Amino acid sequence: MAMNLRLRPDAEEALRAEAERTGRSQQDLLRDAVDRYLGLVSEQPRVAGEDPLVLAGKVRPPRTPYRKVVPEKKLEGGVDSLELLDRNDRV
Repeated sequence: MAMNLRLRPDAEEALRAEAERTGRSQQDLLRDAVDRYLGLVSEQPRVAGEDPLVLAGKVRPPRTPYRKVVPEKKLEGGVDSLELLDRNDRV
């Protein structure tokens, strides 16, 4: 069944970030969430410590849950962060 789903802006951003973080599609994440909510799957959601990549030592578990980052400082017009580095610090 195809459908349209309108999410709150914060839920949309969280879904997009989780899709990027996990490499799964947004649609796959939503299907999984609906299946779990409706009790259609017996698998419990994995916690970060049970993730196979974490167990294999390939990635570290997140230190904090997803949160939208709000910049604390603004650069003056025409200045970018690269210009703030010394020449020797540039890669």
